[in-house]
Amino acid sequence: MVFKRLLGSLGVGGPSVDTVLEPGAVTPGGVVAGQVHLQGGNADFAIEHITLELVAHVEAEYDEGEAEGMVAFHQHVVAGGFRLAEGERRSVPFSFTLPWETPITELYGQGLGVVLGIRTELGVAGAKDKGDLDPLAVRPLPAQEAILEALGQLGFGFKSADLELGRIGGTGQQLPFYQEIELTPAPRYAQRINELEVTFLAAPTGLEVVLEADRRGGFSSGGHDALTRFTVGHHDVEQADRNAEVDGWIRRLVEHHAPDGPYGHAGGALFAQGGHGGHPGDGHRSGPGVGTAVAAGAAGLAVGVVGGMVAAEVVDEVGDFFEGDDEEEDEGDEG
Repeated sequence: MVFKRLLGSLGVGGPSVDTVLEPGAVTPGGVVAGQVHLQGGNADFAIEHITLELVAHVEAEYDEGEAEGMVAFHQHVVAGGFRLAEGERRSVPFSFTLPWETPITELYGQGLGVVLGIRTELGVAGAKDKGDLDPLAVRPLPAQEAILEALGQLGFGFKSADLELGRIGGTGQQLPFYQEIELTPAPRYAQRINELEVTFLAAPTGLEVVLEADRRGGFSSGGHDALTRFTVGHHDVEQADRNAEVDGWIRRLVEHHAPDGPYGHAGGALFAQGGHGGHPGDGHRSGPGVGTAVAAGAAGLAVGVVGGMVAAEVVDEVGDFFEGDDEEEDEGDEG
């Protein structure tokens, strides 16, 4: 058992914590379980709360440029209101349900390069102290996996995956960011599009599948993006003609000539099925990829991440850009 250091606001000799998750990946909307192990410090401490915080590495685009950092998107209070004696060891079990829109981090057991984890916060005597990030593995829901497998069988290949700060207009999106899975085009579409981006917005009743294609331009016209969305039930996984259905989605996306509209953005017009908005204000642009494609065969969308970042290294690099610094705010209030 390795007790992780806290960030230091409790001072030298304070309690330490080690959060251990049950092994294996979970699905969006599934249950995360484990135990928080506490090690008492050099005195008795009143533990006001133990809170688990889901955080993700997210990219954002602004008029001035791009930024990236860690975004907290869910909290679960494990326990609180007890005294941890000097040197005492105590374990507190926990379980909670992941938000349905939690991004996936792996496919067929291979990482997508998405940084997602759980951070443990300890509240003692009015002070809050956060530990290191414990990586969380999230595998696709059956419906998500079936769609990705169909895309792989159609010849699309994995390129990269990232999380974008912003909202997709006209959808039921709940989190402050969305996941983009970027795919290289299948051979039959290679002359029509540069890449395909897939976003899943899961809910208890099913999935909203948002597709965006970066379409190639001709001699007399520039390329532009096209966007559409579809709804899939969680129980539609066994559909026999899934490949044909997904191929139909792609054909509708790339063959429709999108008129200029209120959701157009830099690069061309934006088409949204049924008159729904696209990504107003956020530009719906992908950040730099962390992986490269490998062959997509009959087994589905095979995934390889070349030169992928280690989660802990990414967290150290980006810091708490989006979270704000509670300590600095407290100091400012005192001043």
